[in-house]
Amino acid sequence: MPAQHKAKIYQEEWERRLHDVQVSKEDLNRLVMDYLVIEGYKSAAEEFSKEACMESAIDFDSIENRMNIREALQRGDVGDAITRVNDLNPEILDTNPSLYFRLQQQKLIEFIRQGKVADALQFAQEELAPRGEESPEFLSELERTMALLAFESSPMMPNSVSELLSPAQRLKTAAEVNAAILESFSQGKEAKLVGLLRLLCWGEAMLEERADMPKLDLNDGTFGERARRS
Repeated sequence: MPAQHKAKIYQEEWERRLHDVQVSKEDLNRLVMDYLVIEGYKSAAEEFSKEACMESAIDFDSIENRMNIREALQRGDVGDAITRVNDLNPEILDTNPSLYFRLQQQKLIEFIRQGKVADALQFAQEELAPRGEESPEFLSELERTMALLAFESSPMMPNSVSELLSPAQRLKTAAEVNAAILESFSQGKEAKLVGLLRLLCWGEAMLEERADMPKLDLNDGTFGERARRS
């Protein structure tokens, strides 16, 4: 079959089409507020709510509670994070065994990070091993975590094991906890703006199969490919 001819959309036309799309200021304000709340920017959310004159039933104190929990996890204080989650809503961990295991796994990682081998072994045996017997997934994660002790600082440590000690692991655990708290408040787990950007990337990829077009650079909000008429 002959190659499909691609249409060419020049940047001037593309920008004109984008400018023709009408989005209300109210919708944009709601998107911004949703992002600030979900991501936990309490001060910015309060200020934006005043500046945009938005009528909102948002509990700003709950934002601060979520951020305190996230900060505790990011500094490795899992015990403090668990206490704060239970103070906020005990049912979050009671009804989510997978999340509770993730927190316990993170606590084990922190013991290993601090070189507390004896504490790590005791904690794994008393708290995590019984849960590993209940779930193949939990057992696999426990074995992966315990491999940190087997390899220690060896250059032969697999990436799938060493990544447990990376800051990204703490961020991942914090994000899971944040999502669970938001769900308990009947809020979205992810900012709508993030979902829209993901949809934008998907739409660009689909359109790119049929047309040469300017692509939006998400780093600075400009078009990376500046196709212009000659």
